[in-house]
Amino acid sequence: MEIGIDSFAAILPDPQTGKLPTATERMANLIEEVEVILAAAAARTSQIRLASAVTIISAADPVRVFQEFATLDLIAKGRAEIVVGRGSFAEAFPLFGLAARDYGDLFAEKLDLLLKLREATHVKWKGRFRPALDLQGIYPRPHQARLPIWIGVGGTPDSFIRAGTLGLPLMIAIIGGTFERFRPLVDMYREAARAWLGTADTSAIRQHGGPRRGLPGRQSGNSCRKDALRERSARRPSAHHVPDEHCIS
Repeated sequence: MEIGIDSFAAILPDPQTGKLPTATERMANLIEEVEVILAAAAARTSQIRLASAVTIISAADPVRVFQEFATLDLIAKGRAEIVVGRGSFAEAFPLFGLAARDYGDLFAEKLDLLLKLREATHVKWKGRFRPALDLQGIYPRPHQARLPIWIGVGGTPDSFIRAGTLGLPLMIAIIGGTFERFRPLVDMYREAARAWLGTADTSAIRQHGGPRRGLPGRQSGNSCRKDALRERSARRPSAHHVPDEHCIS
């Protein structure tokens, strides 16, 4: 068991005035280059694990993401981790020439490539959204033999199942609602992992955020969860599986 401090979308008052920051002030304080900040932290620490809250791989190049976190892992001497997710919004996609309609396909394809890059230095790969790889060497390689990759999820049943069937640890973002609404989704993750991998390691689950009393989260219907699990039970899923839109929450 590991115990640590986690902050996700926290809004804290000014220690001098007690006032909360305005939306403009919060935006001005955001720092996008998370790998640079983590590298600075790596140079000044020796034990803590270093990871992004979530890296929106759908709008990023998996090769570049892997290289940046491999570099971070070398600086940190094996303490880097990646949390990848699809993101809650698609506004950034046009900035990189991507279409919001490809939201699910982008994540599935880029996750597939990222996992392949973790396993081998030279990868032969072809997809829709980036140039193909023909056994070029991808460097640097991380300090760890296998760079930890987590899947960040919200309330989409298929995302929990995909993480379980791929054997990837789960990072749950609880921005609103209660812990209880996520229990059936975590059970789906464990069931999928047990069915395809023969294990359901509960240590591979972490969560961002916490419950807010009186603010029930959006509910995913039980029929949606059951349909998602039933659809996957007939075959071994891959990172390329895209959930039905009506199951997204």
